[in-house]
Amino acid sequence: MIDYTLRLLHHACVDADLLCPACRLPLTEMRTGNGIIWRCEKCDGRAAGLQLLRRTFTPESINPLWLDAIHNEGSSARPCPSCGNAMIEVALDSSSGIRVEVCRICEFVWFDAGETQTLQVRPLPKPQVPMPQEAREAIALAKVQQLAEQERASDFDSTPPDEWWKSIAAFFGMPVEFDAPAQERHPVVTWFLAAVITTVSVHAFFHLQEAVQLFGLIPAQGFRLHGLTFVTSFFLHAGVIHLVG
Repeated sequence: MIDYTLRLLHHACVDADLLCPACRLPLTEMRTGNGIIWRCEKCDGRAAGLQLLRRTFTPESINPLWLDAIHNEGSSARPCPSCGNAMIEVALDSSSGIRVEVCRICEFVWFDAGETQTLQVRPLPKPQVPMPQEAREAIALAKVQQLAEQERASDFDSTPPDEWWKSIAAFFGMPVEFDAPAQERHPVVTWFLAAVITTVSVHAFFHLQEAVQLFGLIPAQGFRLHGLTFVTSFFLHAGVIHLVG
């Protein structure tokens, strides 16, 4: 009886290169959903690769078997169906008492008839319920709208400032900040200095030459007025354009 724990078979053919370790007869190649196994038509033994076993059965069933084969130094009288070297005999699990042969070179495992029935088959993945067409269209439309809003939000050049006076500053080429956080305190000191500088500069316009000679910074006379010209020069401007700019 065919062992259905290795999945349903889709194809079978005779592979003359692989021989049954027990009967020395050619093995039959059998294709499953997870790969290829080889079966002896006489004794119903099975040869399977390690990767196929890992895809078919749970790690708890296969990993201890392979680790035992790696650390086991004993050997079996049976040759490997593929390379012909002596295989290692290891316990299939700790409770059943079944022993199987493993080839560490080819990573082949040989099971006698019925020995694979003690292995735990990997559970089939749960089928995903398809999403209704209306739901997929709604999600796609929401993503398109989100991308459009992000595109509009990033286009600052086409969005006018939120306050009228920022438009005036932007007209003169001054940087304007969008979405500025709310100010907790007003820059009173800055406003005061700006008012003082503007007042002094406008007053100096009427006597500009005398004011510059008296309070302007002259590099050759840097310590004139005890060095105060380093400060007073900030309050002097050459004209209205200089003051506004």
